[in-house]
Amino acid sequence: MLKKITITGGLDKDGHPERVQRLDIGAGEVVGVVGPTGSGKTQLISDIEQYADGETLTGRSILIDGQTLQQSVEVRNLRHLVAQVSQNMNFVIDMTIEEFLIMHTQVRSIGSPRQIIREVLSMCNELSGEPVSLTDNLTRLSGGQSRALMVADVAMISQAPIVLIDEIENAGIDRLQALEILKGKGKVVLLVSHDPTLILMARQRVVMKNGGMDKLYQTTATEQKILADLLRVEKYLSRLRDHLRNGNTIDPKDGKEEWCYGQNTGTLSVKHQ
Repeated sequence: MLKKITITGGLDKDGHPERVQRLDIGAGEVVGVVGPTGSGKTQLISDIEQYADGETLTGRSILIDGQTLQQSVEVRNLRHLVAQVSQNMNFVIDMTIEEFLIMHTQVRSIGSPRQIIREVLSMCNELSGEPVSLTDNLTRLSGGQSRALMVADVAMISQAPIVLIDEIENAGIDRLQALEILKGKGKVVLLVSHDPTLILMARQRVVMKNGGMDKLYQTTATEQKILADLLRVEKYLSRLRDHLRNGNTIDPKDGKEEWCYGQNTGTLSVKHQ
């Protein structure tokens, strides 16, 4: 199992050395990648996908357990090191979910595939708002269902130790749970996001500017307290979203629930009557 990857700094768009010259990410660790549009987030992800060794526009190198692909025969022989989950993922292959998962377990030489497949389906349905079944055709899945299936597949079947997540906040799935699942599987996770809750769930974050890694921050104790508040708000919003999309209204007269927002305290709550 891969222990860590290292990104060694190159040059920004103006040819100046990146201010962050080394970024180590260990197994089971999440690193946020933040910055405005055009700041170089996508190129950083691309360098990792290509196992760059100074030949890309940035001049960065990606080390796998301290070595580049050229330095280590063992690293060169590794396959499928990287898996990516993004907001724009849909299946075009005409087969059922079950056929796809069976094919993937066979490619990975996984024993007892039926048990794994059931676990993948269960995880997929936890992440997606609308459940799917093994007989559903891949091409008929919604965008959110497709991405939920891919997260579950990456977590349970894929042996890729590095996961790149690109703006999953727009993927139509339970993004917080998806991140926790991938982190819990011991993956190295790089998270490109504009979502403050996701960003603060990372142990550290690199700030991109003008094509280069400009700053590196550790998540502070104050930020962790803010994260706890954000998670409480997320829980409220999740319940409210499910309440509305299940065809309910927000009306205390229904005698079931009263949805409240405390303007003085900034808290959100649901009162059961």
